[in-house]
Amino acid sequence: MLITATRRVMNDSLARNSLLIMATTVVNGGLGYVYWMLAARAVAPQQVGTATALISAATALSMIANLGAGHMFIQRLPGSDPGRWARIVGGGLLAGCLATASAAAAGAVLVPMAAANFGFLQRPAGAVALVCAATAITATTLLDNVYVAHRAGHGMFVRNLVLAAGKIVALVAILGLGAHSAGAVVLSWTVPTLLVSAATVLFGLGRLRPGARLRLTGLAAELPHLRAALTGHHLINLTQAGPAALLPVLVTARLGAGANAHFYLAWMTASMLFMVSPAVASALYAERTNAAGVGLRRAATVVLSMVGVPAALLLTEGDRILALFSAAYAAEGGLLLKILVLAAIPDAITNLAVAHWRSQGEFRLCRRLNVARAVTCLALSWLLLPGAGVTGAGIAWLAGQAVSALLVGAVALSLKKAAPA
Repeated sequence: MLITATRRVMNDSLARNSLLIMATTVVNGGLGYVYWMLAARAVAPQQVGTATALISAATALSMIANLGAGHMFIQRLPGSDPGRWARIVGGGLLAGCLATASAAAAGAVLVPMAAANFGFLQRPAGAVALVCAATAITATTLLDNVYVAHRAGHGMFVRNLVLAAGKIVALVAILGLGAHSAGAVVLSWTVPTLLVSAATVLFGLGRLRPGARLRLTGLAAELPHLRAALTGHHLINLTQAGPAALLPVLVTARLGAGANAHFYLAWMTASMLFMVSPAVASALYAERTNAAGVGLRRAATVVLSMVGVPAALLLTEGDRILALFSAAYAAEGGLLLKILVLAAIPDAITNLAVAHWRSQGEFRLCRRLNVARAVTCLALSWLLLPGAGVTGAGIAWLAGQAVSALLVGAVALSLKKAAPA
């Protein structure tokens, strides 16, 4: 029976690549858990908070500046000849990384002016770290989307496994040298990301499209497509993933780096749930751009099968899991973790609906759904954090997801009534 089920999964492109993307999520989450546990035990909470604040800011800046090239890859790479393929990937990577580096350089100047708790970015080392971390995040995100576009989840899994393990090795090595600071954490997180991305470009991409070599000639022809990706895919992605990237930044701005350390480890623990539905949504979109007829119900089944057990575990054992970091992390983040787990259900509903309507070209509808949850989440976070502490961010996140899920239901119902019999 197990062999038969395995064969069915391997022969089902959506299930196979969704599971490989899920495996990538598990690897990143599991090894990331080990990484942050080591950091939390070896580095003071204030320093961990500073490092997580910088990485969160870099993630937010990458999200803002990557131009939507990742979903452009999923839309355009299937069926492209080697020359066109190389131009699309080369142009998207170059434009996304340059835009991110520029945005991060500006952020190093502007963010401390808006939030005093980010004053560490005013130092040259902080500014350089922000630019490098943000650019590394954009590069690895876009490269993952190249693999998703080709439904080659195995390649993405391998490169992320190497990356997650490399971060742990780098952290242990730097700690062994006696460095126990925020800079040590950021360095061990950023350098492996840059190295694995470079190795992927040099040795991995050629296996996806034999005969294709990345080139920087003829990129002017890509500008119209990048503009289209910016106004279409990028705004959808930005409003979808932006709140997740900005929440740690808001926590730091309102409560300080120490509180962000407690928030971030609870958030990281729950992130294994929040990565599931976006991964399946990306796989669903890739299936449809590859002319495969995949239903929304099948995608929902994959999400539920992957989220159910981890969600139950986190609800019942979340406090004990956080206590592995320290008793303080469990005390401050226990209720927050439970709230975040509950938010995974409406989050999945919206993510799958957006992928479905995106494949039908309904970009405006997708943007409106994501804007509704982003505005709700971020506005409530700003209001609730001073009084409710880090738990306020969880309440705001749950509220934003619930609002968007209700809107999905309302839109689906109206479309059903409007459809001809």
